[in-house]
Order: sequence, then structure tokens, then C-alpha cells
Amino acid sequence: MDNQTVTIEQEIAEICTILKHGGIICYPTDTIWGLGCDATNSAAVEKLYKIKERDASKSMLILVDSVDSAARYVNDLSEVAVQLFELATEPLTIILDDATRLARNLPAADGTIGIRVVDHNLCTPLLRKFNKPIVSTSANFSGEPSPSVFSEIDPRILNSVDYVVQNGRNQKAGKPSRIIKLGKGGEIKIIR
Repeated sequence: MDNQTVTIEQEIAEICTILKHGGIICYPTDTIWGLGCDATNSAAVEKLYKIKERDASKSMLILVDSVDSAARYVNDLSEVAVQLFELATEPLTIILDDATRLARNLPAADGTIGIRVVDHNLCTPLLRKFNKPIVSTSANFSGEPSPSVFSEIDPRILNSVDYVVQNGRNQKAGKPSRIIKLGKGGEIKIIR
């Protein structure tokens, strides 16, 4: 589908096929341009770490389409987390304990996972059709600045993925989400 005009619906169908086969995508999110894969596929997660040249000890986050979806990937989604997700007025990633049903190499060593519930014209319908979480990490090599717009993505990154989304390349610059860590006792630690 490269080099032609495609609808979001056509792209979502193509992206789902690529993700189901362990592919890596470069795509616009509710924040910045990201790299992603099926969050339940360990081989795809490993491939993504290699593309980013990122140490596997540095975990990545997942995107989901709803609070109900978020609850499927941690053993106990607290009421505090539900309220934080529901009250957020800007993109918010919450690091939660006891990740489950994800690729074995995706959660951090302590068993936590960062989750963001997205409201986005491409990501939300993609997540609904794919019916699984998608990894999201900035579309850059580890340690380099995150690209806020498509034109800032290193061509080597674009050449290393299986699919680059056509729609959204002109979206205005975004910024990374806020990140908080929610402890088992409800304590909140602001990371970014």
C-alpha cells in the first residue's frame, strides 16, 4: 500500500495483518510517532528491541483502547488506576504492577508494565480491530531525541520496520505522555 492514498480503514486492515505475523510498524499515536508490535508476541518484542538498539532491561509501554482492556493485562486494576485513566484530560501512561497475558520479555524485571488508554483517530480503531494491546515506544534509536513529527524520524528506522503508516504523516507535533507509577497501596509517583 506504499506510495498511494489509502483510507484509515484500509490501513488498519493491512496493519492488523502485519501485526498478526509478528511485524513491526511505525505509526502516529496520541502523543508522538512510535514503533509498535503485538504486545503478546515475544519474538516481535525482541525484534523491536533490536531495531531501537535498546537494552531489553528498559521496558516499553502498551496501548489499549479502554479501561476494560487495560484490566486484562494486569492482575488487579485498582480503583485508583481506573479513576486516573477516566479523569485524564491529556495522554497518561500509568505503570502498574503484576503484568499478565503479555509477551514474556515486555514487562519490566519487577513485573510492572506501562499502560496508556488512547483516544486517537488511528490507534483506537486499530486496537479495537486487532483486539490485543500494541507496544508503543518512540520512533528513534535508544538514547536519541524522540521525533515529534514524521519528518524527524531517522530513515534507518523507517527502513528497518515492516510497515510505515501513511495516514497521519502531517499531524502536528505532539509531546510524550505524562507517566506515573501507581504502587499497590495506591501511592502515586510522578515519573514525567
